[in-house]
Amino acid sequence: MSRRSPAQPSLAPVARPRLYEQVAEQIMAWVEEAGLQPGDRLPAERELAARLGVSRATVAQALVAMEVVGAVTVRHGDGAILQDRTGAPALAHAVRRHAENLPDVIEAREALECALAGFAAERRTDEDLAAIDAALEAMADDIAAGGRGVEGDEQFHAAVTQAGHSSILGRMMGDLAALIRESRIQSLSQPGRPRVSLEGHHAVADAIRSRDADGARRAMGEHVALVSDVALTKG
Repeated sequence: MSRRSPAQPSLAPVARPRLYEQVAEQIMAWVEEAGLQPGDRLPAERELAARLGVSRATVAQALVAMEVVGAVTVRHGDGAILQDRTGAPALAHAVRRHAENLPDVIEAREALECALAGFAAERRTDEDLAAIDAALEAMADDIAAGGRGVEGDEQFHAAVTQAGHSSILGRMMGDLAALIRESRIQSLSQPGRPRVSLEGHHAVADAIRSRDADGARRAMGEHVALVSDVALTKG
């Protein structure tokens, strides 16, 4: 009788780091070597691209990845400001983990926000509409000034959630708030995306104002699908 060989542990394919992940890791390694502290400004994208031998688009993508995990903040007119001197290996792990989790976040967001948009069309009050309009105006003003409209975008989705008057769904959105903010930053950092996102908001708002529940759900679904097309989910 032949002896059965002991089961061998399976070997998983080794993931190849995306170029922007490598760039982000190199930037943080340089931050450590240069002794930068929170509040210090990083070199401009053009300078970083020249030093690293990559395109400005890749550097911009790396900075967005660093922003969503809290290593830097990108301010209009100020560039990237260091927030956390996270070590390069820890940063790379955080960026990779976020990219892996993003599809699940997008799926949950679509399910919750489409339902809430439909409820908002059925249940909204005049005060809810005023909050939605204020958010649209805030986002439009920020974009016109050269910003990405992140705060206005967040304000809009919060207003729609409130207008849905569903305490349980509202709490679920609250639980996802930090993860959604990360995907929001990524999306609104894409060239031309802020204005397209604002147009999607207007479509949702118009359906809510008209008490068109099916239209609100459809408009929100189209909006979330569009803004979920983010570079960090791609190789």
